[in-house]
Amino acid sequence: MAERTFTGKHAAMVFVGAFGIIIGVNILLAYSAIKTFPGLEVKNSYVASQEFDTRRDAQEALGWHVRADATGGLVVLSITDQAGKPVEVSELKAVLGRATHVQEDFAPDFAFDGTAYVAKAELGDGNWNIRMVARAEDGTEFIQRVVLHVKG
Repeated sequence: MAERTFTGKHAAMVFVGAFGIIIGVNILLAYSAIKTFPGLEVKNSYVASQEFDTRRDAQEALGWHVRADATGGLVVLSITDQAGKPVEVSELKAVLGRATHVQEDFAPDFAFDGTAYVAKAELGDGNWNIRMVARAEDGTEFIQRVVLHVKG
């Protein structure tokens, strides 16, 4: 029986094969990341940055605290003031979706029940976000991303 030896050719094939797999997987993951993330937060970041401090100070002056919970097919979005009393806003826009992609995003139909905003939503387990824009009675805009953990 002839003895096989490990030659330079074999080493080169192992080296090229291993790095080929690594590079292929990296390209696949990079493509998936770019495909699922829209990347656009604002149309003109320079203009948005010029007003950031003013908008942040006005939002913080409201003293609102926001909490989101999901139970029994309902999403409850609680907005409270500094005294812990429920806040009813003049306008609420919200998008509910996964933290990692936008395929499952939807706008729930929140209704104020006297203590919080409630909407029907059947959500799978995992990390969800509510990207909300609320407007106070005086016109102040309140923008926040609220993390919503759903457990089955």
